[in-house]
Amino acid sequence: MKTFLLAAGLGTRLKPYTDTLPKCLIPIAGKPLLEIWFDHLRQFGVRDVLINTHHHAEQVTTFVQHYGFCHDNMRIAIHHEPVLLGSAGTLWYCRDFVDSQEDFMIIYADNLTNMNLQRFRDFHKTCRKSGAVLTMGLFHAPHPSACGIAEVDSNGRILDFEEKPEAPRSDLANAGIYMTSSEIFRYFPKMPSSPSGEVLDFGHHILPRLSGKMYGYPISGYLRDIGTLESYRLALSEWPVMVAATSEISADMAAVEGI
Repeated sequence: MKTFLLAAGLGTRLKPYTDTLPKCLIPIAGKPLLEIWFDHLRQFGVRDVLINTHHHAEQVTTFVQHYGFCHDNMRIAIHHEPVLLGSAGTLWYCRDFVDSQEDFMIIYADNLTNMNLQRFRDFHKTCRKSGAVLTMGLFHAPHPSACGIAEVDSNGRILDFEEKPEAPRSDLANAGIYMTSSEIFRYFPKMPSSPSGEVLDFGHHILPRLSGKMYGYPISGYLRDIGTLESYRLALSEWPVMVAATSEISADMAAVEGI
């Protein structure tokens, strides 16, 4: 399965760190965030990834080349954007990457999570039988007006979606982790044949068009958007604990399997 890992953001809320470092290479527990994502995707069998670059792009390219050299079973394509296209713009102009895919993932790389991607994929397959075009990872937001908010029925179908609403109708927020298929491109507005400087945002311009055709997947486990200094500092203290707990569980499972 192929994955878009959107990593070109400027990271302005993470200054001064991002003055000299791209947001996707911010270190957590001794690893750049991008490496944590690559390792997590490999764990669930993802071998083809496309990332977009812009801010400090040369650093990202150098890191990707080194990672690819160390893990030759991972194929990482880079789409450099001299001018940012927006999350949906990147998808549109790189849609050939997933042209033959039944399903693929879209992930915002400034998230930090240990979610089970296989369960996410299984859930999406079930939702497709009910007409879903896209499955969206959801979490309960402490500040809903700062997020993209989904209104969900009792079956998990997303009836309405609004980016940063003034009066949120729920606290179920978009986690920036999606499963979809090439059918998604039918819901894009008419686009020029080549980038024209227009920014197309997935949350603002695409997701509202999919109301009634999306399902929400409640993410269990750890999830944090490290886009601000406060959330980054929280991740620095929380993530090592999550890694240690996961390692202990893996060791226990290996011991049981060895009996």
